[in-house]
Amino acid sequence: MKVAAMQSGHETARAQLGERDGTMHPPLGDGWLAPGCRPPSRAVALLIHDQFRALVLHPSFSCLGAKSAVRTGGYRMGIYDELGSTEATRALAGDLSAFAGTLKNLSGETDADHAVQLTTFIASFLRPVPGDEAEFQRLLWAQLQALHDGDPAQSWDPSVSSDPEDAHFSFSVAGSAFFVVGLHAASTRWARRFAWPTLVFNPHEQFERLRQEGHFGRLQGLIRARERTLQGSLNTNLTDFGEQSEARQYSGRPVGEDWRCPFSPRTIHRASPDQRSTHSEDEA
Repeated sequence: MKVAAMQSGHETARAQLGERDGTMHPPLGDGWLAPGCRPPSRAVALLIHDQFRALVLHPSFSCLGAKSAVRTGGYRMGIYDELGSTEATRALAGDLSAFAGTLKNLSGETDADHAVQLTTFIASFLRPVPGDEAEFQRLLWAQLQALHDGDPAQSWDPSVSSDPEDAHFSFSVAGSAFFVVGLHAASTRWARRFAWPTLVFNPHEQFERLRQEGHFGRLQGLIRARERTLQGSLNTNLTDFGEQSEARQYSGRPVGEDWRCPFSPRTIHRASPDQRSTHSEDEA
């Protein structure tokens, strides 16, 4: 079962929680904690986790995909120290690799409504607190660059491009493509405003499955309607996949036509027409 798969390695994670200077904190008793992270305490881990759930599960929150993943327990969350630091990058890379390894096992599962059951990886960081959207955008891409530079899996997901200027670009790590959503305290988008800088890694493959199952168009329309209700407008960066690079959407900061993504792939891979993902994403 999906939840059982997401709880793989949970015993190790619980043992690691709060393990500092020989001090052990009581176990969380939940399967959401990524095994490679080291929260400073049980209390901090629960504070961040519970506030993220409260945000996503609030009735006004616009992204229904995130709601589904959190509501059904289809997520893993890691809590790391400093966004972009060597220590955080190493731990996050290991956790993302383990998470990517579970995706094939979950690809055919459905929820009670017979829709594709969604899953996601949430990476929250204790610091820094970005002063504005430009600073967070810089930190986000520095973190993704560090993940890429240290990725031992040389293969880029063949369904997407590694060129951030390509309309079929998507970030890939451990051989799997992810649509990345940034949240932080200085965001001007209400659905992205969160006290701790956070990167949400949504597997590209599940969007394609939604399209194949005939669920994506309706879900997209509902999300956009909810976002207009919450924010009063859609994010100006929002486009369908294949129209413009999705790199423009990751941080949530509005960017102009002259913006260039700072990400530099080791090699340029372009998805062939028969491998290209054909979905589009909607994020606030």
